[in-house]
Amino acid sequence: MDLQVQVKETDSKGSFFVESEGKLLAEMTFSKAGEDRIIIDHTEVDDSLRGKGVGVKLVAFAVDYVRNKGIKILPLCPFAKATLQRHPEWKDVW
Repeated sequence: MDLQVQVKETDSKGSFFVESEGKLLAEMTFSKAGEDRIIIDHTEVDDSLRGKGVGVKLVAFAVDYVRNKGIKILPLCPFAKATLQRHPEWKDVW
């Protein structure tokens, strides 16, 4: 199964997500805090994908996303925060 992370966003919110055959399998939601920061507030992965690194893949996608935009992450989600802490190479984004 090829799991591509996608992004959808509105003026104030957004999510990074993985979908297969129209079914949402994993999602990390965020709110925009001003022009220079997103707040990651929740991460959820379907039971069928637990332990397969999909959550980390969502965080990695978020890191690339904010680097490309020149903004930062405020990780309120405990999973996102723990994942960022385990990867010192991502320290620049939060």
